[in-house]
Amino acid sequence: MTPLLFLTGASGMVGTNIRNHCSAKNWNVIAPSSKELDLMDYSAVTRFYENNKPNMVVHCAGKVGGISANLMEPVAFLDKNIVIGRNVIMGARTAGVKNLLNLASTCIYPREAVNPLKENLILEGRLEPTNEGYALAKIVALRLCQYISREDPSFNYKTLIPCNLYGHFDKFDPLNSHLVPAIIQKIHQAKSSKELSVEIWGNGSARREFMFAEDLVEAIFLAMEQILNIPDIMNLGVGNDHSIKKYYQTVASVLDWPGSFTYNTTKPTGMVQKLSDISAQTKWGWQPKTSLEDGIKSTYKYYLEHILK
Repeated sequence: MTPLLFLTGASGMVGTNIRNHCSAKNWNVIAPSSKELDLMDYSAVTRFYENNKPNMVVHCAGKVGGISANLMEPVAFLDKNIVIGRNVIMGARTAGVKNLLNLASTCIYPREAVNPLKENLILEGRLEPTNEGYALAKIVALRLCQYISREDPSFNYKTLIPCNLYGHFDKFDPLNSHLVPAIIQKIHQAKSSKELSVEIWGNGSARREFMFAEDLVEAIFLAMEQILNIPDIMNLGVGNDHSIKKYYQTVASVLDWPGSFTYNTTKPTGMVQKLSDISAQTKWGWQPKTSLEDGIKSTYKYYLEHILK
C-alpha cells in the first residue's frame, strides 16, 4: 500500500514544489487547503489525524514574508506560527504518528553567531530583531520535536533548516516576497519601463545563501526515506553565500538589464551574514545541484509564464 503523507503548507512555494516533484508519485499525498483544515484549530487537526492516520508528516505551513512583512506584523508572525507548529506536531504525537519532518529557517540562529552557522548555535545569543517573532516560533517547533523524540525514541521527529530559498511557485510581491523573487520583479519592471536605476535596501554588503527550491525538495524526499539516519536537526544549504549586491547583479545579468543601483541606507539591512554550516548534510551525502545563474533563469521563466500571464 502506498504510504500516506500529510503535507502542511501545500499551497506555499515548498509545498507546491513537493506536490509537483516526480518523487510525489511514491506517496499518497494528502494536502488540505486552509479552508479544508484550519491548522489554528487544534480540535480540527486532531480529528484530521484520527480520520486519516498518515505515515509521514512534512510540516511546511506557516506565516512567511520578508523584512517588511515581519516588521509590520510581528504579533501575527509569532502567534500564528507558534500555534500552527504546536497543533501539527502535538496532534501527530497524540495520534501516534511516528515520522515527522519539520521545516525551520536559518533566521533561528543568533544575530551575532559566527558563520558558518552550526546547528549547536541555536539559542546561544540574541535573535535578529527584524524577524524575531518568526524565529522564536520556529525554535519552539524545533525544540518540541526534539523533546518528543527524547521522551520516546520511537517518534522520529526531525527538523531540517534550509537556507534562504527561491524558485517556482514563489511570491514576487516585494511586500511579501523574499530577496531573490523581489529582485527579479524589481529589475523586470525597471527593464520594462526602461529605468536605469534600482534601489537596494541597506548598503548591499550583507551576505546571504540561497538555494533553488527544487533542490530542497529533492533533499526532503530523500530525508523522508532515510528519516532514521538523519540528525534530529540538520542544515540544508549550498555551502557558499553572496552579497545582496551580487544577487542584484546576477539577476540584472540574467535579465540583460543595463542599469545601475542606488543604496537606501535608512532601510534595515538585516543580519550581516547567514551562511549555513553543511557538515552534517555533507556527511549525510547530499548536495544541491542547481547553480545560482541556472536557478534564476528558471525562476524568471516561471515568472514570465505564470505570474505575468
